Amino acid sequence: MYLLFSIPIAKKKIAVCREKKNCPCKPILVGWSPAKIGDPGKGNPETTYREALRQALTDSMRRDPSIVILGEEVGKYGGAYGVTKGMLDEFGDARVRDTPISEEVIVGTAVGAAMTGLRPVAELMYVDFVTLAMDQLVNQAAKIRYMFGGQIGVPMVLRSQGGTGRSGAAQHSQSLEAWMMHTPGLHLAMPSTVTDAYHLLMHALTLNDPVVFLEHKGLYTMKGELKPERALPWGKAEVRRKGGDCTLVSYSRMVHFCLDAADSLSKEGIEAEVIDLRTLHPLDMDTVSESVSRTGRAMVVTEDCLTAGVSAEISARIMEEAFDFLEEPVLRLSGEDIPIPVSPELEKGSVPSVDRIISTAKMLMRR
Repeated sequence: MYLLFSIPIAKKKIAVCREKKNCPCKPILVGWSPAKIGDPGKGNPETTYREALRQALTDSMRRDPSIVILGEEVGKYGGAYGVTKGMLDEFGDARVRDTPISEEVIVGTAVGAAMTGLRPVAELMYVDFVTLAMDQLVNQAAKIRYMFGGQIGVPMVLRSQGGTGRSGAAQHSQSLEAWMMHTPGLHLAMPSTVTDAYHLLMHALTLNDPVVFLEHKGLYTMKGELKPERALPWGKAEVRRKGGDCTLVSYSRMVHFCLDAADSLSKEGIEAEVIDLRTLHPLDMDTVSESVSRTGRAMVVTEDCLTAGVSAEISARIMEEAFDFLEEPVLRLSGEDIPIPVSPELEKGSVPSVDRIISTAKMLMRR
């Protein structure tokens, strides 16, 4: 009995025999060495977050013929938010494949393709729909390397987007990163800048384990410079703003809220350091702890729900690793424990705002 994945990449098909232990039809093992990642060229201040993601996919696919894209409307329509627009014309429907509206099929197909030699990028329109593919992601993709004793990996990237800002309501606006962060075996990246959108996605497409790559729907049109130099290493946080009075820890869109709040706080004599985690798994607590050891105060700002969310884990780790340096208890500012409302004003009130970050930071400083 053979399982055949028939995307005709590089004019070959890969068969895996499930019956004979010594069958020559063995799955391709991990260890593929990608071409050296190049530079995107000169920095372009007019590049959008969406364009940076598209450029990362394009550059990676030009270098590595095993990369394929699959998902709902990723081909002719160009993806729900236009990230894959035009890629069907360059790479053809053998490498950019529209799929049925079935998240379990999209992720399950990607897992099988990754196990048998391809490097798939599966796109889900909204992270809210990952619930339909949790078995494929959590029980298959995240576990296979361990269950096969390291003989085979699942080098795939699951791209999706989440967060508020478009009145998508309760089923199209969630931030579910804590679920992924809680699952051993999954990498998790959440870029906040144009440069990180490019470099983190490029790097994700060289890893031999599954990566959940979560974008924010509110960042796609954001413009910024796509810096050609390599970004920080995978799993390394970045200090976006230096400060000596308190530390604001965040990721994705909330980084920009923290930076705006820090600028306002500076006018009142409070210098906040802003840390962008960039990836949540691996989680760079060294950078966070070093900052907190200098400032003595920490606040974690996230868009996901407060209860059992990302901020709970980071706050607990700060207490464990930097307790002796804390002048005040760690504060958390996260999304409300409610379904996201469709009303724009209620939606804004369900997640942290710049004003709330400012007022909470002042409370932390006892101002």
